[in-house]
Amino acid sequence: MQVTETLNEGLKRGYDITVTAAELDEKVNEKLAEAQPEIEMKGFRKGKVPMPLLKKQFGQRLMGEAMQEAIDGAMNKHFEDSGDKPALQPKIEMKNGEEWKEGDDVEVAMSYEALPEIPEVELKGISLEKMVVKADDAAVDEALGNLAETAQDFKARRKGSKAKDGDQVVMDFVGKVDGEAFEGGSAEDFPLVLGSNQFIPGFEEQLVGVKAEEEKEVTVSFPEEYQAEHLAGKEAVFTCNVKEVKEPVAAEINDDLAQKFGAEDLEGLKAQISERLEAEYAGAARAVMKRALLDELDKLVSFDLPPSLVEAEAGQIAHQLWHDENPEVEGHDHPEIEASDEHTKLAERRVRLGLLLAELGQKAEVQVSDAEMTQAIMNQARQYPGQEREFFEFVQQNAQMQQQLRAPLFEDKVVDYIFELAEVADKEVSKDDLEKAIEALDDE
Repeated sequence: MQVTETLNEGLKRGYDITVTAAELDEKVNEKLAEAQPEIEMKGFRKGKVPMPLLKKQFGQRLMGEAMQEAIDGAMNKHFEDSGDKPALQPKIEMKNGEEWKEGDDVEVAMSYEALPEIPEVELKGISLEKMVVKADDAAVDEALGNLAETAQDFKARRKGSKAKDGDQVVMDFVGKVDGEAFEGGSAEDFPLVLGSNQFIPGFEEQLVGVKAEEEKEVTVSFPEEYQAEHLAGKEAVFTCNVKEVKEPVAAEINDDLAQKFGAEDLEGLKAQISERLEAEYAGAARAVMKRALLDELDKLVSFDLPPSLVEAEAGQIAHQLWHDENPEVEGHDHPEIEASDEHTKLAERRVRLGLLLAELGQKAEVQVSDAEMTQAIMNQARQYPGQEREFFEFVQQNAQMQQQLRAPLFEDKVVDYIFELAEVADKEVSKDDLEKAIEALDDE
C-alpha cells in the first residue's frame, strides 16, 4: 500500500492511496479463511470446502468489502501517523473506478481540511466582572402582585354591567351547524374568561358587551385545519344564554395566598420569591459574563480556520436570520440564501471559539455525563406533549441529534471550568443595569 501527498496548502490536504492487487487478493483470502470453517457446500463436509472453490463462489462478493477495509485502514494509519484530525469527513474518490477490473491496483484520491493547531491560552490571566443583583423589597412585592393575579377569583358585576375583556361570563350555550346541534357544541354553566382564547377565533370577541340574563347568538367559522374533520371550515351558530358577568379580583396578599403556593406563611413565600429572583438574576449575569469571556478569548487567539467549517456556519447563520425575518415561510421552500461578509465574519468567530473551547475541554477532560444527557433529552421532549417516549427513542437512535444536545452542555461546562481559573470580581448592580446588559446581548 502506498500513500503519496498531492496537496499541502494551509489546512488543505490531498493524498493518493494505492492498494495493490496482491494486497486486495490477500485480504480476500483472509476473509475466506476466516469464513471457511462455517461454510457448507454440496459434496463437501462443513468446513472442508476447498479454497479455490470458495474463492470462485464468494471472491467477487468479498472484493468490495476488502477494498473498503483496505482504504479505511490506510486512512486510519495516515491520521495516526500524521496526527491530523479532519475538520469534516474526508472526501474519497476512486481514480480508476470506471476502468478498474479484478487484478488491477486500486487508486484512490483522498482530500480533507485538517483541524488547526490551537495555541495555548493562559486562562488564569483572564479578568472578568460578575454582576450581582439582590432581590429588593420592590421586586419581591411586584412578584407577589403577579402571583396574586394568577390566583385571582371572580365576583359578580353590578346588575346590568356589560362584560369586558378579562371578565368571566357564565353561560349555557348550544352550537349548531346547518341548523343541527353537533356533539361537543353544548354546555351548561360554562365559565369563559373573555380574551383567554379558549374558544375558536372570533367567539369570545362577540361576547364583549353582553349582560347577565341576555341571550346572544355568536356566529363563527371553524378553521380549515380543525381537528374534527366534520366541522373543519364549517360555519356554526352558538346560542348563548348569559347567566352571570363577573369581574376579576386579585387574591389578597396574605398567609392564605402563601399556602396556595406551598409556603407556610407570607414571610416564607417572600423568602422563596427572593431566592427565585436571585437565581434568575444569577442566570442572566452568567450569560453576560459568558459573552465577556468569549470576547476575551476571541482577542487572545488567532489561528487558521478550515474554510469548509466557516462556509457551513456562515450558510447556517444566513439561513436562520432569513427565517427569523420571514417567519411565515416553513422548511426550505425558498430561494437560495447567500451568506454575506457579515455572516462570514460572525461564522469565523463562532468556529474559532468553538474549536478553542473544544480543545480546552478536551485537555481539561471535561465530560457530559449520561445523567446530564438524559435530563437534556427529557427537557427537550417536553416540547412534544404525548410523544415524549417517541422523541426519547428517536434521540437514542440518532447520533447527530445526540451531538446537538450534548454540544451546548459541553460548552457550558468548559465555560464554568474557565470561570474557576479566571479572576472574577463581583460587582453589585441594580436590576435595571442587568436588564440593560442583557438587552445589549440581544441587540448583538
